[in-house]
Amino acid sequence: MENISHLLAALGPEVDDVDEESFLIFSEPIPSANLGMIDPRAPSVEISIHDQDYTVHQSPTVLSSARAGGTTGAVLWKITPLFAEWISAHQSNPLWTHSLLSSSSTVVELGCGISGLMALALAPSVRHYLATDQEYVRRLLRQNLETNASVSVSRTTSSNPKGGKGKKKQPTRTEKSKSKSKSSPSSAAAPAAPPNIAFTTLDWETDLATSLKDSLQQDEDDGEYSPSSKAERDEVEEEDKGFDLLISCDCIYNEALVAPFVRTCADICRLRPVYRAQDNDNDKGDGDSSQTSRLPTICLIAQQQRSPDVFETWLRETMRFFRVWRVSDEVAGEKLRVGSGYLVHLLLLRGDAAEEGL
Repeated sequence: MENISHLLAALGPEVDDVDEESFLIFSEPIPSANLGMIDPRAPSVEISIHDQDYTVHQSPTVLSSARAGGTTGAVLWKITPLFAEWISAHQSNPLWTHSLLSSSSTVVELGCGISGLMALALAPSVRHYLATDQEYVRRLLRQNLETNASVSVSRTTSSNPKGGKGKKKQPTRTEKSKSKSKSSPSSAAAPAAPPNIAFTTLDWETDLATSLKDSLQQDEDDGEYSPSSKAERDEVEEEDKGFDLLISCDCIYNEALVAPFVRTCADICRLRPVYRAQDNDNDKGDGDSSQTSRLPTICLIAQQQRSPDVFETWLRETMRFFRVWRVSDEVAGEKLRVGSGYLVHLLLLRGDAAEEGL
């Protein structure tokens, strides 16, 4: 648990008062961002992350529809590419520099929406990425993953979670010519979605989160995603139902959804051990020696500043289950610091919440 202790020290003081945290955040002037959508009327938008260009297909029609259950995931929101760039920055993000994210990590996202940007930014550097949302996002999410599959492959060859420069060697004209001449007819087909990205539906109000990882072990009926090899599944998933990282980007906007959202986060985090500051290499925690090598699930919640009331409702409910740290300005960087209009909080499940199974 030492790596987590170092991470928390880098983040700054723990949040212990809802009213004080809300005052500190909302007393700062922020830029006007309207609701926070990039371009809700465009059928597609172009986004650049780490100098890689992505095309995100949207559905303005679904957004403006009266579909029950909400439609906000049908378009891309401004905070998503900013958070995707921050979390996938291997050289500066503390989760990478403190070895809490690595090529063996498994990540789950709540409320992924249609863009797939978070998955595309992180999947090249982790073992598995599970995106979750309502069923209506599936078609466009698949389209965006396939449209940007070549960008994801490019990031795989250029990224280096170990801390290298990660600079990709550009092929010469001769190498390009040779590669083209060797291409088989099938290589001209549209690229498939990255194989370590899976999608499953998850309704925070009605679905159980405890079996989420099973989604990585089964083939989708329509063949749109390819799970890991059986050897990998046998080695990891069958004995560990938890995740290294849970992320959610701009899902805090409706007070009615706060409680089920927080409970879903807590249910997922209960699948891993709880962080205790006094834990060390010789501590056996709750006496389950099989769990001692696993780290707690780290939650990162990114959101746009909108209503102080909704934020306070979320933070108050969250602190019932979690210990909370706001990512400091130094760590968050200029684009996500306080005053930018965006916030990032890190959560760790409380010991009493894990034991009570609230």
